[in-house]
Amino acid sequence: MTPVAALLDVTDEEEMIRVLLIEDDEDDYLLTKALVSARENATIKLDWVDSYDLALETIDAHKHDVYLVDYRLGHHTGIDLIQEAFRRGCRAPMILLTGQDDLTVDQSALELGAADYLVKGRIDAQLLGRSIRYALRQASVLAEVAQKENKYRSLFERSIDAIFVASNELRFQDANSSVERLLGYSRDELRILNPARLFSDLNQLRNLRFNVREHGQIKDFETTLIHRTGRKRICLISVWAVEDLIGRPEWYQGIVRDITDEKKAQQDLILAEKLTMTGKIARSIAHEVRNPLTNLSLALEQLKDELDTDNEYVTMFTDIIGRNVDRIGQLITEMLNSSKPRDLDRKKQDFNQVVRETLQLVSDRIKLKRMRLETSFLEDDCQALIDRDQVKTALLNILVNAVEAMQEGKGILCVKTNCTEDKRVYVEVTDNGGGISETDRQRLFDPFFTGKSGGMGLGLTATQNIINSHKGSIEVESQVGLGTTFRLYFPK
Repeated sequence: MTPVAALLDVTDEEEMIRVLLIEDDEDDYLLTKALVSARENATIKLDWVDSYDLALETIDAHKHDVYLVDYRLGHHTGIDLIQEAFRRGCRAPMILLTGQDDLTVDQSALELGAADYLVKGRIDAQLLGRSIRYALRQASVLAEVAQKENKYRSLFERSIDAIFVASNELRFQDANSSVERLLGYSRDELRILNPARLFSDLNQLRNLRFNVREHGQIKDFETTLIHRTGRKRICLISVWAVEDLIGRPEWYQGIVRDITDEKKAQQDLILAEKLTMTGKIARSIAHEVRNPLTNLSLALEQLKDELDTDNEYVTMFTDIIGRNVDRIGQLITEMLNSSKPRDLDRKKQDFNQVVRETLQLVSDRIKLKRMRLETSFLEDDCQALIDRDQVKTALLNILVNAVEAMQEGKGILCVKTNCTEDKRVYVEVTDNGGGISETDRQRLFDPFFTGKSGGMGLGLTATQNIINSHKGSIEVESQVGLGTTFRLYFPK
């Protein structure tokens, strides 16, 4: 018998539920048609096809709301049909009809996307109608959820902010592309990554976990995260709990904001203000001191002509006065040079060679103190647009401080050059000296701050001034008792 459509006598075609029965047994079709013809199923319109191939052809036309699929379809199964239909883009609900209870088949059908399953011989008109309407309603809800999920997934993926989803242990479960760019890991790598590897200070991770568990959320928690390449970024992390139906934290979602550039801009502004103040002080001192100092120097020369130069005590005291007059003049010059803007003569040149030449200037000190020098220079292109003399001055200040921080006969000075992903070169200077406390580290570049007796505290101020003039940056890491590392970055 040729398959036909079971027409129902209804006046409102728009309310009809169009159902396609895929069944190769005509008797089963007639039984199903009788169930659909019951009064309670008056809004259901049943069509029938009797083969696997014809079913796929009809499904591709997308003219039906629900599909009733027999499990046995010749050489194929109803599960095969459901899989192929979904592969072709059909999202209408499909109900599997089985000849007997088979939990394995039923479970497989549901896992592969079947909306429901019914056992032939146990179906009545009411059950069939309810299953069809339920499947249609469920499909509508799922479609709405999918639409919302796609909308929010799009917002999630396209957000400039780094957004992530995490477990109770704050391990990544999902992350958008901004997180991948910020940390340098793919989302698959983040899912298996121990979060401890991302924090420069493990105590910060412990504090973050404690606050989130204690209060259910934390806002703008400032910490330093480590990029896959080792580059450090200062970030603000906000995390809040998503609770289950009884109010227990089920998972967490959060946002990470990179504020490294903002922090650097603030520090540059503070430094500029400090340098401006230092310059004012230096100019004031130069004006108030240099004139009387010049008079003192001239008077000393005049006095030498009047005194007995054969007297060794007279000569000794006049020499002391002369050396200190010169020293005061030199200090004033250093103050002026440390604070005024640098006029740079920038040229493309070999950064490695500049570092080597600077190391030669401290080689005698290293040998005299019986220290070991270890170097590692980047073999690839290491050209940089720099002022050779200025960079040597800046690096020399760092090297001298490193040598003076280490014990004689035990010091190890490590110097290496490298490039970053954002097209910068840098030199890293590491010593195994006494280290610097966090309080002192925060003040290292302040004018007149020094930990050395007799020092003016202007060397590092001058160094940072030179680096800032190159549009570069400087990083300092130190642990008391273990040593200190300086990194000086310059644009290529």
